[in-house]
Amino acid sequence: MLIDIIAGARPNFIKIAPITHAIMAKQNEGVPIEFRLVHTGQHYDKKMSHDFFEQLNIPTPHYNLEAGSGTQAEQTGKIMVGYEKLLMERPCDLCIVVGDVTSTMACSIAAKKVNNIKVAHVEGGIRSGDWTMPEEINRIVTDAITDYFFTTSETANANLRKTGVADDRIFFVGNTMIDTLFKQLPRLTKPPIWDSAALKDKEYLVLTLHRPANVDDKDKLEALLGQIIESANGMAIVFPVHPRTAKMLSSLNLDLSTIHLAEPMPYLEFNYLVQHAKAVVTDSGGITEETTVMRVPCMTLRDNTERPETCTVGTNELLGTNPDAIAPAFKKLFAGEWKKGAIPEMWDGKTAERIVNQIIQLFNIK
Repeated sequence: MLIDIIAGARPNFIKIAPITHAIMAKQNEGVPIEFRLVHTGQHYDKKMSHDFFEQLNIPTPHYNLEAGSGTQAEQTGKIMVGYEKLLMERPCDLCIVVGDVTSTMACSIAAKKVNNIKVAHVEGGIRSGDWTMPEEINRIVTDAITDYFFTTSETANANLRKTGVADDRIFFVGNTMIDTLFKQLPRLTKPPIWDSAALKDKEYLVLTLHRPANVDDKDKLEALLGQIIESANGMAIVFPVHPRTAKMLSSLNLDLSTIHLAEPMPYLEFNYLVQHAKAVVTDSGGITEETTVMRVPCMTLRDNTERPETCTVGTNELLGTNPDAIAPAFKKLFAGEWKKGAIPEMWDGKTAERIVNQIIQLFNIK
């Protein structure tokens, strides 16, 4: 059996690593299963790609579609054309896509249009309800043509059932991102900024902001950062920042002396910072899952989340995008009143193993 595993952007690499390892373990047991790792090239710089493959021991991709940057439509088109060509040369039996990036949607469409190849969506069924997010469109389109859904929560299962997906296509397996985290926790590495900024355990904050609504509007960014700085009461803030956002920061009318700017970090270094932080302030989705498992308080500057279990079970709180919500959250944090949280069901580090075992059963591989 030939399985294609699609990876295109930073979150994908974290999610596909344990799946490749689980398949290779079955190969070592003599199971006749083969995979092609297809890198779409959606994220193509060293920090976004090479470091992750190296640190997470991901095999070298068999193919790189080299899609590169562009508008949503340009990038989608490049990925679809590249993947269609590969499939026409040698079709696979199953295309595994993960998450909700452009590569996820584009390769799903190409697979279904070339010989109606079966598609499995790892992280299927998650929804934010916010159609202004490109990721939400990617999720909805992908799930509309997916054959098998590997889900992270009962909420995702319910979302799929509402759209008419039958139970025999839904497999609640857990979270492959957490597989990677559990495996890499003993290897987390102190980043250079730890010493250069004289950081100490639980005496600094980690900040990540990347959504256009938060970082592309100067007034919005200034209001959010101003409240974070004021509410942090002088505590150091580590902000791994995109160069585009760094330029915006230099134009703000704020005292940024407590903020330590850094380039985007490799996986092991970034999660070391998260693990030892007092709290994380973010507008990311995946980071809220990692903070939940590491029991680190997390504040999310978004009006919605596709990962509600990080709030209902974990350590995350959805603050919204109104800067006025920041000060009360920090007051609760510094008062020691932040919820301790728990690890959601099936987030146990064995998700990829369950996925591969289910595929073997579905395709009757012997």
